[in-house]
Amino acid sequence: MAMITVRVSESEKEWLQYMADFYGVTLSDLMKNYSMEQLEDEYDKQTAEIAHKRFIEDGKQTVSMKDILDEFGDLD
Repeated sequence: MAMITVRVSESEKEWLQYMADFYGVTLSDLMKNYSMEQLEDEYDKQTAEIAHKRFIEDGKQTVSMKDILDEFGDLD
């Protein structure tokens, strides 16, 4: 089997290993199956989902832009 070397920073390597552990695959398999961009997008998606879940669990609510403008007026 052929080998390819990819140079990354230490922090990138740690993050890639974290993602491999998360998916339950080897670092080599992770690199074969995902690009860095795909992994970053997936990480962002999962982080947003966790943040949204916590937001809802904490009983927080969003405020519409109309309500903000009604309260604070037009800022132009």
